[in-house]
Amino acid sequence: MRRMFVFGMGYSAGFIAAAAEARGIEVISTGRAGTLSFDDEGTVRLALADADAVLSSVPPSGEGLDLVLERYGDALGGKWLGYLSSTGVYGDTGGAWVDETAPVGTGRRTARSECDREWLARGARVFRLPGIYGPGRSALDRVREGRAHRIAPADSGPGQVFSRVHVADIASGVMAGLAAAPGAYNLADDLPASQNAVIEEACRLLGQPVPPLLSLEEAGLSPMARAFYAENRRVANGRARRVLGWRPLYPTYREGLRAVLEAER
Repeated sequence: MRRMFVFGMGYSAGFIAAAAEARGIEVISTGRAGTLSFDDEGTVRLALADADAVLSSVPPSGEGLDLVLERYGDALGGKWLGYLSSTGVYGDTGGAWVDETAPVGTGRRTARSECDREWLARGARVFRLPGIYGPGRSALDRVREGRAHRIAPADSGPGQVFSRVHVADIASGVMAGLAAAPGAYNLADDLPASQNAVIEEACRLLGQPVPPLLSLEEAGLSPMARAFYAENRRVANGRARRVLGWRPLYPTYREGLRAVLEAER
């Protein structure tokens, strides 16, 4: 593989691009940190024609459309395809484990589910991601900035947990997927946990007191942040382990947060 074209060079895609470049793969991209404008269709199509692989991290539009497939879908034939999706496509499972055989489209992310299906139908490797964290984007930053919240169990629901993944483990999963068959792959850590537990660990690492328990109303969370508390699931990563040979470098939030803190020192 010589060249990879990335649609949407943002946080996660940046780590993937760095991992690809470390393998000697040239990366061309659109997005905030990209090298091309998404709307420069002539130049984008020329670059796509010369790419061996195409990865999209572009979310659905406000109208629920996949803008990459809408504009450039006809230029993707014969290439390795990858798509960064979300484990939100599984919806609420009441805390039960969920894997790639589960139905999608039952949760709050119906548009994402449709895009997920479209990429699968084109033969893509669809990487379903839970809560993403890493350097500059973790509970450590929220604690330092006074934005960390602990939500009272009465409001979040007893036993409510989320799955997470360190951004470096997303990059290693996508690299492993370069030699894998098309299909859906959950890239998640091994220990789903409550948001409170993660905040408490971040406070411990920083030597700061834990924030008080608040109701959702008192916390003043954004609609997106509040939506996380409407679902409860554990995401299984067994297929990525078996098929991709992938192993998370940070199997729980504890190792992940320690690594983020050490990288800052």
